Amino acid sequence: MIQRFFRTSVAVAGLVCALVRVGSAQAPLTWEQVQQKFDAANPTLRAGQLNIDESKAQEITAFLRPNPEMNLSLDQINPFSTHPYRPFSYLQPGLGVSYLYERLHKRDLRKESAEKATSIATSTQEDLHRTLTYTLRNAFVQTLQAKAVLALAKENLEYYDKLLDVNRVRFKAGDIAEVDMDRLELQRIQYLSDIQNATVSLRTAKITLLQMLNDRTPVDSFDITGPYDFTDKIDTLENFRTIALATRPDLREAIQTVDKAQTDYRLAEANGSTDPTFGIDFGRQNGDPTYVGFSVDFPLRIFDRNQGEKLRTKLDITRTERLRDATQAQVFSDVDSAYVTLMGTLNLLQPYKSTYLARAVKVRETISFSYQHGQASLLDFLNAQSDYRSIQLNYLNLVGSFLSAASQLNLAVGKEVIP
Repeated sequence: MIQRFFRTSVAVAGLVCALVRVGSAQAPLTWEQVQQKFDAANPTLRAGQLNIDESKAQEITAFLRPNPEMNLSLDQINPFSTHPYRPFSYLQPGLGVSYLYERLHKRDLRKESAEKATSIATSTQEDLHRTLTYTLRNAFVQTLQAKAVLALAKENLEYYDKLLDVNRVRFKAGDIAEVDMDRLELQRIQYLSDIQNATVSLRTAKITLLQMLNDRTPVDSFDITGPYDFTDKIDTLENFRTIALATRPDLREAIQTVDKAQTDYRLAEANGSTDPTFGIDFGRQNGDPTYVGFSVDFPLRIFDRNQGEKLRTKLDITRTERLRDATQAQVFSDVDSAYVTLMGTLNLLQPYKSTYLARAVKVRETISFSYQHGQASLLDFLNAQSDYRSIQLNYLNLVGSFLSAASQLNLAVGKEVIP
C-alpha cells in the first residue's frame, strides 16, 4: 500500500513538472510580433520618444507672452521735518503698470521655430527607429540562419550515423578494412563539431535579440519562427530610389532643418527691431485728486546688437542646404549599394536552388550506394559527404546573406520593401 502511494506521488510530481515546463515554454515569435515587442519595450526608442515630448514642451515656452510689470511708489517722504514732525505730510503714492509689446510677429516666429524643431525631433526619432529596426532584423535573420544551420547539422549527423551503422555491419562481415572503419568513425567528429558551433551561434543570436527586446526570458525558452528563403521578385532600382526620396526620415529631417533655418533667420531679423513698452500710472500729489499718466518707452537703436545673430542664421541656411544635398547623395548611394549587393547574392542563389542542391543530393546518394557495394573508394565516399555538406551550408549562408542584403535595402529605402 505504501509502495503504491509512493509510486503514485512520484508520477503526479513528474506530471506537474512536465506541465510547468510546457506552461513556461514561450510560443515562437514571428517577425511582426518581434517588431511589436521591440517598439513597445526597447529602451533606446523609448528614450528617443522623450526628445519629442521635450520639444513639444518648448513650444509652450516659445509662445508665452511677456508678463506686465507693476510698480508701486511712495515719494516725497520727509524724515527731516521739524515741529510739528510730519514726515508724510507731502506723501505722493503712485501705482504704475507697463507692458512690453513685441513687434514684427516675434512671438509667432518663436512658436513656428519651436514647432519646426518638434518636426525635426520626430524625423530624428523615425530615423532612429529605422536604423534600430535594421539591427533588429539582422539579429532575427541571424537567429533563423543559426536554426537552419543547426537543423542541417543534426540531419547530416543522423544520415551519417545510419551510414556508420551499415558500415559497421560490413566491417564485422569483413567487407571493409579496419583502417577504413576508423577513418569513418573519425569523420563523425566533424558533424558533432558542426552541431556544437551551430548551437553556440544560435544562443548568441538569441541573446542579441533578447537584448534589443529588453526581454529577460531565458534563452532556452525563447524562440522565433519565420520563412528562411529568398524571393526573386525584386523591383527596379529607379523605383527604390523614388521610394527612398519620399520616405527616408533622415532626408526629411535635412529638408526640415533648412526650413527651420529660414524661420530662424526671419526671427533674428525681427529680434533686431525695437519693442516699445507702454505704461499707465495713477497717483495723488499734495492732496490733490488722483491723476493718471501714460508713457511709452523704447530703446534707441544707436548700435545694432543683433547683427551677429542675423549673419549667423543667414549662413546657417547655406550650411543646412549643403547638408541636405549631401544627405540626398547619401540616399542614392545607400540604395544603389544595397541593390547591387542584393542582386549579386540573388544571382548566386538561383543556380544553387535550380541545380547545385539537387546534384549534391544525387552525388551523395550515388557514391554512398556505390561504396556500400564496393564500387567506390573510401576517399570518394568521404568527398561526396563533404561536398554535400559544403553545398548545403553554402546555400543556407547565401540565404542569410540575401536576407541581410534585403534588410540593408529596406534600411536604404526607409521602409520594408522586401519582407
